[in-house]
Amino acid sequence: MLRSTVIERLLIATQNAHKVGEIRDLLNGLTLPIESLQDRSPIQEPVEDQLTFEGNALLKARYYANHFASVCLADDSGIEVDAIGGAPGVFSARYAGEHCSDDDNNAKLLHELVGVPSDARTARFVCCAALKAPEGLEHVVRGTIEGRIADACFGENGFGYDSLFIPDGFQDTFGVLAPGIKAGISHRAQAFEQMKTYITESIA
Repeated sequence: MLRSTVIERLLIATQNAHKVGEIRDLLNGLTLPIESLQDRSPIQEPVEDQLTFEGNALLKARYYANHFASVCLADDSGIEVDAIGGAPGVFSARYAGEHCSDDDNNAKLLHELVGVPSDARTARFVCCAALKAPEGLEHVVRGTIEGRIADACFGENGFGYDSLFIPDGFQDTFGVLAPGIKAGISHRAQAFEQMKTYITESIA
């Protein structure tokens, strides 16, 4: 538990402005100052070489918690598409190559699914969040949302594969759905709600 850990602030281990904003909203209600890597001096990013979302989330949380001597919250997330063996998985952010754009990744995924019928385009978004304190505490949670991949990109909301992913129970992609709907059901929302509960209960 965190009772023996003095928390002055919580460091979110990302420089992605979209993700920073989304996570801040998801952690709304915590009575802790929240910072991100955008608020710290730049350092070299760790190599995310683990084969699972949990592994990469912990790797990043440990790396930044130790470097900045701060309680750190990191996540790793991506999309798994059944028709292509669960790819891109942990390689979601760089599916089309290093330094590729969201458009590049979406284009590659659509290319891989050419000819695959709608009912076989099942997929899921996964998010694993890891909390690490310099004193040794570690806690990992996982959120998942099932859905399918659209035939083309639709909508401008969100980022990453949002314009391609249609969550179960809906007819539109995350790119079309109102951000408030995504915030209530997404993989990241599930993971960070669990983590917020853990932090709140641990430091109460």
